[in-house]
Amino acid sequence: MSNLEKNPNELLIGDDDDVHGREPLAVAILAPREVPLGGPRAMTVRRTLPSRERSMIGAWCFVDHYGPTDVQTGTGMLVPPHPHTGLQTVSWLFDGEIEHRDSVGSHALVRPGELNLMTAGRGISHSEVSTDATTLLRGVQLWLALPEAAREVEPFFESHAAVVTTLGGASVQVFFGTVAGVTASATTFTRVVAAQIDLPRNTRIELAVDPRDEHGVLVDTGSVTIDGTPVARTELAFVEAGASGIAIATGDDDARLILIGGEPFGEQIVMWWNFVGRTHEEIVAFRAAWQAEAIGDGDLDARDARFTSTHGDPGTRDAHGYSGAPLPAPALPTVRLLPRRR
Repeated sequence: MSNLEKNPNELLIGDDDDVHGREPLAVAILAPREVPLGGPRAMTVRRTLPSRERSMIGAWCFVDHYGPTDVQTGTGMLVPPHPHTGLQTVSWLFDGEIEHRDSVGSHALVRPGELNLMTAGRGISHSEVSTDATTLLRGVQLWLALPEAAREVEPFFESHAAVVTTLGGASVQVFFGTVAGVTASATTFTRVVAAQIDLPRNTRIELAVDPRDEHGVLVDTGSVTIDGTPVARTELAFVEAGASGIAIATGDDDARLILIGGEPFGEQIVMWWNFVGRTHEEIVAFRAAWQAEAIGDGDLDARDARFTSTHGDPGTRDAHGYSGAPLPAPALPTVRLLPRRR
């Protein structure tokens, strides 16, 4: 998914019984802000990361949560070809279907229970369009920052079915790392975890986690408590490193959650629009390369090409005003881009 804001910001970035006698965790709540994906009829997403309070959880640097969206009466997802550098995009659906195309020749359908993972590396472009078969669209789009050693890798795409297990009455679909004793097979460049957790009402689980890592829990449906701290629907709860277990409990409603986590990311990043780099100058160069290659705005030197191609028209949606033309980059801010504070 693209960050389609016209002016993307560079942000400088329980009780004793519930936790079985151990000290309750310090849980911080990150509230979402609404961001439109495109024009006046665009689908709206709820963004909890990055925020002014926190920029990253492990290597996770971006969390968008969307739906439920009635695609029959609205636009759905219509994201034209756009670029990425220095990150991995993680597409995970609860409902619906999305068609993915990218500049390395990948063509895939994103469906519930299946991870679609695009490693941008030195540069890639892709498009995302909800299919005609979709009536209800709901899911998350997550980004992982690539560490210095991997951020210039050649781009590639992969898709994996989640590994499914149960934990104390909860259903767990693991799509990154090891959660609840099972391990997913997705390509990672830092130690990370991610899973969908579905809990029936009036259920409590104690989820074992790596104490070296920090974690986040995003609530899609229902509401929960994390070590006694209430977390409402659409909120993201952050748990600092040091915990070996996280107590999650539901009330009178079923709940669906996304767990993310990983080792604290030890590098500073500069993140603007759809690019992750390390300096202001790199972001300027990424933008110039995209404008030259995809938009025809500027001089193009084939030796410096990053995005391979714009991969053509991924499919016209004239009824929704979608042309499939590449998305121009926003204007750069008038101030120097600075690394994010964690």
